Amino acid sequence: MDAHSEPGWRKKLGSFFLQSKRVWHVLRKPSGAEFKAVAKISALGILAIGALGFLISLIMKIST
Repeated sequence: MDAHSEPGWRKKLGSFFLQSKRVWHVLRKPSGAEFKAVAKISALGILAIGALGFLISLIMKIST
């Protein structure tokens, strides 16, 4: 391993931890309403992707 490449990865790792620490300090627990809204949106997205996959598989079965 080249001795000149070592400070680069250490600097990147230190920067990553510094950014992670900043994010950690900004985080907060979501309220019940926020949690319910995110859960509903996520469920709708999962259902939409599932329906799309079902339709694609149905079209594939019909076309063969």
